[in-house]
Amino acid sequence: MKRKITHYLSELFITPFTRLTRFEVCLWLTSAAVIAVSFALIRENPLTLAASLVGVTALIFLARGAALGQILILLFSLLYGLVSFQLHYWGEMLTYLGMTAPMAVFALISWVRHPYKDSGEVAVQKLSGKQTVGTLLLTVAATALFGGLLWWLDTPNLPVSVLSVSTSFLAATLTFLRSPYYALGYAANDVVLIVLWVAAAVSDPVFLPMVLCFVTFLVNDLYGFYCWRRMERRQWM
Repeated sequence: MKRKITHYLSELFITPFTRLTRFEVCLWLTSAAVIAVSFALIRENPLTLAASLVGVTALIFLARGAALGQILILLFSLLYGLVSFQLHYWGEMLTYLGMTAPMAVFALISWVRHPYKDSGEVAVQKLSGKQTVGTLLLTVAATALFGGLLWWLDTPNLPVSVLSVSTSFLAATLTFLRSPYYALGYAANDVVLIVLWVAAAVSDPVFLPMVLCFVTFLVNDLYGFYCWRRMERRQWM
């Protein structure tokens, strides 16, 4: 039993690092370097830097279809939610603590329960018509619910915050469903967050590192979509 537990933990936390390609290691290190240097120049909150580094690391493993990515997304959601709370970005705080974090837990369970053979990858699922319609209806409902709450809280940049909720929920749901299109959902959310943080940086340049952070996220999510499409073709041949 002890040997099985040790093997399982190794497969979950150690093996995913050994399966990264040279390009993925370079992408990961370059993204982390851009984030670290930008934060060092501004001397931003260390918590924000930690959240950004955890987030960009999570995206590399999500692109690989590794369950470790979901654990890191959960950690990122908690850290980013706390950062948003400190900055009074109520929309981001509610989105990541009240929605993305719980969805990461469900997605982790789904991924662990649906591995693809012994490849270390999650099994890619092709969405049925019912799943597609259901996802869209749930996204509309979540957007209305959280959007109403954000309006009640008098959230600044309300349209952008509501769009962030919508794209985040769509991406999180598609991640749970193991669809390659989760990455496009997160890419759309990255674009929304770039706009959000650019607006903040206009009034205070201290927020520029967050803009660069989500630019690197966008690049990584687009790479994730490319990887998942390849996984889909390989698994469904």
